[in-house]
Amino acid sequence: MDTTPRIAPRLDLVGLVVADMAASLAFYRRLGLDVPEGAEDAPHVEAALPGGLRIAWDTEESVRSFDPGWTRPSGGNRVELAFRCGSAAEVDAVYAELTAAGHPGHLEPWDAVWGQRYAVVLDPDGGGVSLFADVPADPRA
Repeated sequence: MDTTPRIAPRLDLVGLVVADMAASLAFYRRLGLDVPEGAEDAPHVEAALPGGLRIAWDTEESVRSFDPGWTRPSGGNRVELAFRCGSAAEVDAVYAELTAAGHPGHLEPWDAVWGQRYAVVLDPDGGGVSLFADVPADPRA
């Protein structure tokens, strides 16, 4: 019987590598993240999220400083952040605000078969960011 103490790491931080720190921080501020003011020129920025999780942004140059072989991923998203909205109308409004500000919409808002209003907009680095809200079940169904 193995009596080795079990290691239990805890997810603490989600990190994003960005080409343009200022553009990325402005985008995520629009989604309500409490990003430190004046951090636009920093190579690394962190913000606390509800529940104790943190999000961080690192410039491509910063990552290359400790990982010289790093290259920008291509061929689609491997990780996508998803933001819960309070209602279907809020999904539509946030999507409209972000796309009006010049951020590309990837999937316009729609009522998904899994019971949510859903949309996807692209962040300044082309990463998908989902917006969603639960849609109340139709009482006539």
